[in-house]
Amino acid sequence: MLLDNKSIAIVGGGPGGLTLARLLQQKGAQVKVYERDVNRDVRVQGATLDLHHESGLAALRKAGLLDAFKAAYRPGADLIRILDNTATIVFDEHLQPAEKTFDSEWFRPEIDRGPLRNLLVDSLQPDTVIWDSQFVSMSTLGSGWQLTFQNGTSATADLVIGADGANSKIRPLLTPIKPVYSGVTAVEGTIYESAINAPNIHELLKGGKLFAFGNGNSLIVSAKGDGSLAFYTGSKTDEFWARNSGIDFNDTTQVLAWFKQAFSAWASFWWELFENATTKFIVRPLYYMPLDQTWPALSNLTLLGDAAHLMPPYAGEGVNMAMQDALELSEFLTSNQFPDLQSAIAHYENQMRTRASEAARESLHNTDILHAENALSYMMEMFSQQ
Repeated sequence: MLLDNKSIAIVGGGPGGLTLARLLQQKGAQVKVYERDVNRDVRVQGATLDLHHESGLAALRKAGLLDAFKAAYRPGADLIRILDNTATIVFDEHLQPAEKTFDSEWFRPEIDRGPLRNLLVDSLQPDTVIWDSQFVSMSTLGSGWQLTFQNGTSATADLVIGADGANSKIRPLLTPIKPVYSGVTAVEGTIYESAINAPNIHELLKGGKLFAFGNGNSLIVSAKGDGSLAFYTGSKTDEFWARNSGIDFNDTTQVLAWFKQAFSAWASFWWELFENATTKFIVRPLYYMPLDQTWPALSNLTLLGDAAHLMPPYAGEGVNMAMQDALELSEFLTSNQFPDLQSAIAHYENQMRTRASEAARESLHNTDILHAENALSYMMEMFSQQ
């Protein structure tokens, strides 16, 4: 095997990095995952994740973790209600929930980020994940690398995989190509104990998701298994709007005032989200990597997930692409069909970039459509075809 007597460092303990570690350990590879979180119990924020038949679920099947996933996912959390800006429901999957099974390519079961992380970490050999290891830099050491971390520790590896997300510090070692702004910025918030702190929207959610559209803006709300909800707006802004707006996004009053102005045609029903947000708001200008990006393959370094092919979230492909990257990369690195690691990595990267470009094209199309005046009509047409 190409990885015999090779040490592998995966930088980033998200779903993609952890899935890769599991798949490689199944083949007997020596793997460590370096994750910046202090420990596995750090509260994992963000919306729920829907896994797809051909990507995220396929990786879990290969990793022998589908039964663990079935025990951890949230049935019914994939059910969607589509609303207009007045909070009128125009489409409701709760009325006639489709009977979908794990054998159906259209079934996209939902799982919270914390339980997904836990089942992946639990599948790894003890001490595979090195917590509190925020990557700072790395330099060549013979034919491999020496990595340094913010806590003062260091490590060496023959092969490094950058799974360190949208703001990857490893990516520049492979390519100078930078992300491009999509034209849309999201403002993300979280409400704990939503039944108490946002009872009207909690009731409307019914444990699933809300997609609301109007006047060129979007709002997506997701229920979570711990009783909280996550939400994010989408609006067309200039790239540096948040920096230049003068808004203190730690101040709920200021963010609510912004929402009232930017979403002026939206009903006051939605204010409940901004009045009761439990954590500080996170502003996310949405970027994507050029669809025609390429770089020469190396024998000791590659990327997966957002570090490789960042895109907006409006196709639901982010985590799925990362887990499919892990599946394909693990197969090529442990295959006997390639003469050396560089050839295996080159094959993976070419296939990954082609696949990611297709997904990014869909995501960018959806980004434009969902922030156009006819977004509601587009969503209704899309769901009527399923």
